[in-house]
Amino acid sequence: MEIISRNKKARIAGILYLLLVISGFIYLVYIPSELIDLQNATKTIENIKGSELLFRLGIVTSILSSLIFMLLPLALYNLLKNVNKVSAKFMVLFALISIPISFVNILNKFSVLTLINKSEYAQNLGQIELQTQVMLYLENYNNGIEISQIFWGLWLLPFGYLVYKSGFLPKILGILLMAGCFGYLITFFGGFLYSDFNKTIISDIVGLPAPIGEIGICLWLLIMRTNKFNFKKTTIN
Repeated sequence: MEIISRNKKARIAGILYLLLVISGFIYLVYIPSELIDLQNATKTIENIKGSELLFRLGIVTSILSSLIFMLLPLALYNLLKNVNKVSAKFMVLFALISIPISFVNILNKFSVLTLINKSEYAQNLGQIELQTQVMLYLENYNNGIEISQIFWGLWLLPFGYLVYKSGFLPKILGILLMAGCFGYLITFFGGFLYSDFNKTIISDIVGLPAPIGEIGICLWLLIMRTNKFNFKKTTIN
């Protein structure tokens, strides 16, 4: 019964993690690649005006993603708290700190819509000033994402530790998650201190563990759950 209950908790966490991965890809990767060109203000504004529904969908998706990220660490806490309660609490704390940052950051995109849709701003500011303001808000939004990534990384350290020590989840995924924490931090501080850091091979290398570990644990919780490792333990005993 204990294993069945734990598998239900794992499945719930896996579903939430999958929703987080999908929503994150939509608003962090797909929609910006379709609409935003930070080197071309005219094209960016034309894209947003021509596909405003898609831009709004990105805002909605980012809000839903933040709400999911509120629930995911709580579901994982319920699954992993018996491994180490202190680490489980830090996992939840680091994840939840990023939520208010994310919600405040979304206001930058609301400001973009306000500037584009209200004709009085175009009349009062002029075309060049309007473009400058829009791009500034989009740059600020990206800066907010980078700040959030600090905590997107930090929560992986206690989470990875819990996975590693659990005994019912693969240790390799725990190692990748912990490495992902340092990958996020190195990427942030490296990019902040050296503008071309994201073009270096170091950036490519340190950026690999987090997505591999997170997608891996997501699929494991969803598909494998905790059966396999417990079966091995039972057989040995």
